[in-house]
Amino acid sequence: MDTHHIPVLCDKVVDFLNPKSDGVYIDGTVGLGGHSAAILETSAPSGRVIGIDLDVEGLTVAESRLHAFGERCSLINGNFAEMDVLLERHPVHAVDGILLDLGVSSLQLDTPHRGFSFNHSGPLDMRMNPGQALDSADQTVPTAMKVVNDSTIDVLVDIFKRYGEERYAKRIAGRIVQARQEEPITTTTQFAEIVKQAVPRKTFKIHPATRVFQALRIHVNAELENLVSGLDVAISLLKQGGCLCVITFHSLEDRIVKRCFQTCAK
Repeated sequence: MDTHHIPVLCDKVVDFLNPKSDGVYIDGTVGLGGHSAAILETSAPSGRVIGIDLDVEGLTVAESRLHAFGERCSLINGNFAEMDVLLERHPVHAVDGILLDLGVSSLQLDTPHRGFSFNHSGPLDMRMNPGQALDSADQTVPTAMKVVNDSTIDVLVDIFKRYGEERYAKRIAGRIVQARQEEPITTTTQFAEIVKQAVPRKTFKIHPATRVFQALRIHVNAELENLVSGLDVAISLLKQGGCLCVITFHSLEDRIVKRCFQTCAK
């Protein structure tokens, strides 16, 4: 694992945030720590970064990468939608800039046991944080495997349409229900093959399971709901003149962010 890879749009992020030596910044999706490292380097000698991420495995990598910055960097395992609550353990009430780099990380995609990619055979998991609790102590976020095997056909169709904008949602959901009657759907490659069988071959411009994997991941992790909440919290934490920088990867995220920014601009 190359812990010093260059993260997406790193130069642009630094340009927009314009880190100052007395500034405090939140990296709400710290990932492997690349953006945080760039912010810390630019804001030397005294700028601070509070890095947040749901993924404990990613945080371990980030901690190793950012260790050299000492007390200037603090890392928290949590959801950026709850930044205000997470910051209660730090003497910080307002910050100069916030970064949200949405979607799935390269580490998650390249780690088979996380179940995010159809390019690797692994358990159909897709949870950003496998230990993340829901409302009660005895519940955990359901895996993609549970969603695929337990949901009704109507629920599956809704997930694939709503979060994947998948035109063949009904055909795919029907094939899933048929396949799981024969045996449980448990692995990424097994699931991808089932989806592939349901999609007309002539439409293969991208892997036929791409949108369905996206939809399942978004549903399992409540990504869009967290984004809406996270944007509201982020704006409330910014100092006057502060900067919120959001990197999106698909139109669903993009619409939410644009709508939020348009509302703030009024």
